[in-house]
Amino acid sequence: MRRIAAIPLLCLISGLAMGWWPGAATEAERFWPQWRGPHATGVAPFGDPPVEWSEDRNVKWKVAIPGKGSSSPIVWGDRVFVTTAVSTGKKAEPPNKGSQAARGRRFHMRGIEPTEVQKFAIFAIDRKSGKVLWQRTLREELPHEGTHPTGTWASNSPVTDGEHVYAYFGSRGLYCLDWEGNLVWEKDLGDMIIKLGFGEGSSPFLYGDKIVLNWDHEGPSFTIALDKKTGKELWRASREEETSWTTPVVVEHGGKPQVVTSATNRVRSYDLATGKLIWETTGMTMNAIPSPVASGGIVFVTSGFRGNALLAIRLDGAAGDITNSKSIAWKLDQDTPYAPSPLLYKDTLYLLKRNSGILSCFNARTGQEYYRQKRLEGIGDVYSSPVGAAGRVYVTDREGATVVL
Repeated sequence: MRRIAAIPLLCLISGLAMGWWPGAATEAERFWPQWRGPHATGVAPFGDPPVEWSEDRNVKWKVAIPGKGSSSPIVWGDRVFVTTAVSTGKKAEPPNKGSQAARGRRFHMRGIEPTEVQKFAIFAIDRKSGKVLWQRTLREELPHEGTHPTGTWASNSPVTDGEHVYAYFGSRGLYCLDWEGNLVWEKDLGDMIIKLGFGEGSSPFLYGDKIVLNWDHEGPSFTIALDKKTGKELWRASREEETSWTTPVVVEHGGKPQVVTSATNRVRSYDLATGKLIWETTGMTMNAIPSPVASGGIVFVTSGFRGNALLAIRLDGAAGDITNSKSIAWKLDQDTPYAPSPLLYKDTLYLLKRNSGILSCFNARTGQEYYRQKRLEGIGDVYSSPVGAAGRVYVTDREGATVVL
């Protein structure tokens, strides 16, 4: 285990080989095209990053990004894409500030109330040099609601298929741009009402010709599929859910792709082609944040606020209500993460306890415990999700300290 200091701002770590590998891998597997990587498991299959870096070691370049964003940068070929929300300094009041609902939300709000107009933007950066190739402001407005003190108004990660990039800002819309930053289409799904004004965070999932979004909030919730070429709505599945921040995942089983969503009331799977419910089971804890991960015919969903929950769901034979059925391969009710998503690496599942640097490790197929509550030295609060590459696990805390295992 090694502790290293991370560089602030957006930087390229020398030797971060996520591309240009020969062999049978798909193009997406060579890069980092979406939240949690090419398989949405937290793994870079062809990555070989260094085990230490500093201001003068193993860093090729770094570039300042204006504004604030807690979205993940994505990588394809020679380009890195990152989104941000930039304050314009223009003072304004929310258009619904005087409404009864808005007053009630402000009374309960523990987050940061919006007071300045924001520019919602995406940057395309040359991977070799760090040069900003282009930047686009996609919307300029005052956010209608607040965000968590540790969050930002650019928390949703973009996604790309190598031809287009899709920048998502939740209530500020989804935008499809071509490789040179020209707007192809945009989609506005309305305004979310987030619990306690804690801000938004779910990211889009791209599979084939469809983009899937989860829209769980304190209003009518739904999961939706859009045509990636036009933004046209293909189907919408209504959900009885409160606010969640989880990103859906598409898994293929028996030649049929399905959309798996994790939330507080229920964990559900929908047919990607039609939106029809395939199976469902008991939900997670309050404030469901970690995204599902899947491999080998098993899906793992977890959460850890005011309780602990993990379900390992076997897809083979899963249909209807699978609660307490043989489709539940194994489960866990302690030491599960609050904000960080799990890492699923080579049939091994890694979980951080709540938002701490305390790690547990299990055989993903059987639930066998390899170790539990291993404290990572030099690590404080962790909101980011662990990643895996080249037989190593990387865990980074909110101060930028990283442990490599």
